[in-house]
Amino acid sequence: MEKLIHIPVDSIELEGNLVIPEEAKAIVLFSHGSGSSRHSPRNNFVAEVLQKAGMATLLFDLLTEKEDEVYETRFNIPLLTKRLIETTKWLIKQKEIKKLKIGYFGSSTGAASALEAAAILGDTIGAVVSRGGRPDLAMEKLSAVKAPTLLIVGGNDGPVIEMNEAAMEKLKYEKKLEIVPGATHLFEEPGTLEKVSELAGKWFKRYLAIKNLTEVTPR
Repeated sequence: MEKLIHIPVDSIELEGNLVIPEEAKAIVLFSHGSGSSRHSPRNNFVAEVLQKAGMATLLFDLLTEKEDEVYETRFNIPLLTKRLIETTKWLIKQKEIKKLKIGYFGSSTGAASALEAAAILGDTIGAVVSRGGRPDLAMEKLSAVKAPTLLIVGGNDGPVIEMNEAAMEKLKYEKKLEIVPGATHLFEEPGTLEKVSELAGKWFKRYLAIKNLTEVTPR
């Protein structure tokens, strides 16, 4: 099943693209980075790999078009976190989703909101994956994140590597840092996004306790 959905949050509606493969046992919500959207080609690539492995995905916009025009709002982590939490709570109430285990995939600043939301929601979130994330923007909440967390960083993304290494020291539960050789911040180099997809898929498959799914490999 694939459809455009509208998620009521506060006094607005957020748009999202929901895909639920047959017999899906888990759903991964994508929290995009600043200036990005549910149309991000990189996150859509990762989402397609997860879908082929039997996982449902939701790519949605945490901000309206008007809100996204304000530069400061893109970095308003408390607002983005609140939106992600409210979206998660709304999803849980939907009959086709409420039985699915939940994971978060965050990129850039979106990783900060994913980690903060995971810290607040506790056992509701089964796993978190960060791609080129800014966990430093959620540093005070990291020790409360119980969900197994995978941090993926490009090998040529020096400053972000340091930020993620610092985050690793704050995370208290299951965690891992994967550095993809030759990749820059956006993972635009040949084969690097495929590696991200593979790592993310295996992490979700393991920690969302998904069995009997096809092997997680990018196209």
